[in-house]
Amino acid sequence: MKNLLIDTGPIVAYLDAKERTHIEVSEVLDRFAGQLLTTSAVITETMHFVSEAQTGPRLLADFVLASGMHIVDFAQPLELRQAADLMEKYSDVPMDYADATLVLLAERLDVQNILTLDRRGFSAYRTSHKRSLNQILGYHS
Repeated sequence: MKNLLIDTGPIVAYLDAKERTHIEVSEVLDRFAGQLLTTSAVITETMHFVSEAQTGPRLLADFVLASGMHIVDFAQPLELRQAADLMEKYSDVPMDYADATLVLLAERLDVQNILTLDRRGFSAYRTSHKRSLNQILGYHS
């Protein structure tokens, strides 16, 4: 596994030892030797959750730096339309903007592996080539 997409839930769980999935996520991330990939939407969502703790934002920033995480932005007009189209298509699941950007990133970089806690969502989502993502972890959220 060379590249790994990472969703909000695992980042929050990794940074907060009180999260129920902290140990499982930590084991995966501590063993992983490839490139972590995510989107600015995921980072924004994560920052929202970790900011409840005084040191949360600093922990997130330090983790992103230490891991060498590659962050891609999907805020250009065409990308926003593509994300909105996906959110509409999967409104019954549902899909949020951060999830949509991860599906777009998987397609753009041809990455199939994702670290997520959202088994329900990422079991349903598909790229435009009808390809599913391989969930490294997944819990119904």
